[in-house]
Amino acid sequence: MPFNRRQFLALSAALPTVGSQLASQTSTGLSSNVANRFEFAINIEMWFRKLDFADRIRATADLGFKWVEFWPWRNKDLDEIQIVCEETGVRVAQFTGWGFFPGMNNPKNHDKFEEDIRAACATAKKINAPMVTVVGGNDQAGMTREEMHTHITTALKRVAPIAEENQIMLILEPMNIRVDHKGHCLYGSSDAVRICRVVNSPMVKINWDLYHMQISEGDLCGRLREGFDQVGYIQLADHPGRKEPGTGEIQYGRVFQELQALGYEGPIGCECSPLENEKIAALRIEKAANWAP
Repeated sequence: MPFNRRQFLALSAALPTVGSQLASQTSTGLSSNVANRFEFAINIEMWFRKLDFADRIRATADLGFKWVEFWPWRNKDLDEIQIVCEETGVRVAQFTGWGFFPGMNNPKNHDKFEEDIRAACATAKKINAPMVTVVGGNDQAGMTREEMHTHITTALKRVAPIAEENQIMLILEPMNIRVDHKGHCLYGSSDAVRICRVVNSPMVKINWDLYHMQISEGDLCGRLREGFDQVGYIQLADHPGRKEPGTGEIQYGRVFQELQALGYEGPIGCECSPLENEKIAALRIEKAANWAP
């Protein structure tokens, strides 16, 4: 977590209730071994929503974070994003290159899918983002789930050489259908792991969203161990509520410990809405990351 001692104590002073509790546990500031465990990517679609988009990157830097993520890249000022990232030292971890509609789970959309992946790879290289999220798609009329998954596999095999040529990782995101995405065809880890193993590309992996996985299947640490060879990126939010760690039922300290044991080294996307405000959310993320060695 990229806080230094001055930033952490300044936040704690501004937030006496939450800050005093955390400061009592980290009275000497953030230790280097904790700081080096993980870095976090702030989802600037969900954080700092009252600010202009470029200012959300600046606000992320002001809190001490080094990464951001966002949803669709189209209709965003890519030149401005590039300039502000260079100005602040913040990097884009990933963005959405192919969303829910039209689904890649229907072969009639595969030409469009390839076209959009080529454009997304070019965008990723422009703004120095290493990964692009792709979504399977909602249920297609008259198709079984197995048929839709076969079409997803075919689509990903088709674009894998494009991702490999550009060295941009495509990360397939399973959703949950119980709370947020009813009617979506890909949820939980098992099918996503199977699809990516069949595609068999170092540049096609999973956007492993722990919030969706908790709702869909639970057993977060066990499932991570079983599918870790296909993990490209980790996202988080607590449940219920899709807020920051420490506001729901997930014991994120234990999950982070498992990720460290498995060797995960990338940023972790904070695709969550702050419960109260961004400063308190940042402190809660820090507290979850500060598990006992």
